[in-house]
Amino acid sequence: MSETTPAQTPQPATKRTVASWALWDWATQPFNSVILTFVWVSLYLVSDAFLPDDVAAQNADGSLVCSQTADAGTAYCTGLAELSANYGWVTFATGIIILLLAPVLGQQADARGNKKRWVVIGTAVLALFQFAMFFVYSDPQFFWFGAAAVAFGSVASEIAGVSYNAMLFDVSTKKTVGRVSGLGWGLGYIGGIVALLIVVALTELNWFGMDVSDGLAYRYIAVGAAVWTIVFSIPFVLWVPEPAARADRPRVGFFRSYAVLARDLGSLFRDHRQTFWFLISSAVYRDGLAGIFAFGGILAAVSFGFSATEVMIFGVALNLVAGVSTIIAGRLDDRFGPRAIIVAALALLVASGLFIFFFREEGKAIFWIGGLILSAAVGPAQASSRSLLTHMTPASMQGEVFGLYATTGRVMSFLSPWLWAAFIGWFGATHFGILGLIIVVALGLLLTLVFVRKPVLTEAD
Repeated sequence: MSETTPAQTPQPATKRTVASWALWDWATQPFNSVILTFVWVSLYLVSDAFLPDDVAAQNADGSLVCSQTADAGTAYCTGLAELSANYGWVTFATGIIILLLAPVLGQQADARGNKKRWVVIGTAVLALFQFAMFFVYSDPQFFWFGAAAVAFGSVASEIAGVSYNAMLFDVSTKKTVGRVSGLGWGLGYIGGIVALLIVVALTELNWFGMDVSDGLAYRYIAVGAAVWTIVFSIPFVLWVPEPAARADRPRVGFFRSYAVLARDLGSLFRDHRQTFWFLISSAVYRDGLAGIFAFGGILAAVSFGFSATEVMIFGVALNLVAGVSTIIAGRLDDRFGPRAIIVAALALLVASGLFIFFFREEGKAIFWIGGLILSAAVGPAQASSRSLLTHMTPASMQGEVFGLYATTGRVMSFLSPWLWAAFIGWFGATHFGILGLIIVVALGLLLTLVFVRKPVLTEAD
């Protein structure tokens, strides 16, 4: 296993290359923040637009709040819970597909030197499925088509993201990796805020008087997200070079790649047990973090009765808090160590999730308070995870282990949607999905506490 690979040449990337690479986060952010989390899915796909007319009419005056015990058993709230559960099952299936494809395709791209190609292909497919969402009309018969479009878009985004993250070491050096990575994260947060603010402005301006019946406003939003993705991906296509193939990675067939992945994990388990357990524990709690963002908007709209504008403003606030808290946590990371930050953040996530669930009948204020605390913990947990892995990995294995970090993060990507859908199905109300998400985060916290010790820094660190 060599310490220097073709992906880690001593020649630093140009500023234009670094900026073009980081801009991909900005380009794909509307799919994450607008489509998946705060607007398209939560306000449209799992809304009464996809309920039968007679059921939707039960809440014509907007008086029902499905987090309230008195309203949760109505046909209207039960129908919304079923939509939320069905979307959760679709997301669960998406996680299985990602589990089967992303690790192997990421490994193949690393060995064959076509990481950029997979980013471009994945981004193009993502844009295509966002365009397809324009044809999801507000009628129950289009629900599954809409859910499938979101699912396949997610698969494309994740596959592109594996190769994109792996390119971090091609556009940075050991001295600049944190700064370059932070630039991508920062542009992602800012892109989400800008995209949400644009949608808020269009909503408040009543779409300039345009006809937005039959779900047309949300269908326009999907098209806008697709155009955004294409336009802001152009610099990546033009100015980020294709990294060379890694000579230390075997070129094997598709199915043989699974054996190579298993061998790499086995080697880590034998020689670097702490790193192995951290990859497992972080895969669990990172899926919990993803689930919080994936289903948070649905909880706000379906269970707590947030209006469309309220959900979008809530999304802007969460992105701002997450960005600021991540910057602050970076300083605390240096002082107290990344493991301490991760443990504190995960404990805070569990506590705030339980707070939202048990005090839900107090109304929107509870979700605002709990949601802002959640968002303040998510960013630090993500950032410190990457920092901890750096401390726990030998210098000669940084590239390989970060590749495993990207792929193992997809191994558990079905847990949150599975427990979200299962808890809603078992108890018949959307807000019970919170418990499923909390269980995933708590399990990740337990694994971290039991199996991952505080790292001892080496001279190489």
